[in-house]
Amino acid sequence: MEQVKLVENDVQAKEAIEQFLNQGFTRDEVYLLAHSKDHSENLTNAMNTNDIGVAEQGIVNSIANVFRSRGDELRSKMESLGLSNLEAQRFEEELDRGRIVVIAKAV
Repeated sequence: MEQVKLVENDVQAKEAIEQFLNQGFTRDEVYLLAHSKDHSENLTNAMNTNDIGVAEQGIVNSIANVFRSRGDELRSKMESLGLSNLEAQRFEEELDRGRIVVIAKAV
């Protein structure tokens, strides 16, 4: 089961992470996505959350993401965490507007 929070900035992302941790999720079960790849990586490192990698996406999607547009890559990553295609499209549109998606997924 996954839970998703849509936030406006880094401060709210940190608050969302803390809420997920208080609900019993571990940092390894929390993922951050921003439209900018650098922003996503910087947030992930700064907040000590998990990166969406081969374990979550599988080898084929991980390789395919190298050749996809950023929007396609983001949707693929969200779907690999359990979001439906429709949900991934909706959240990707929010990422286009500068928001941040915080996802907690129990393993």
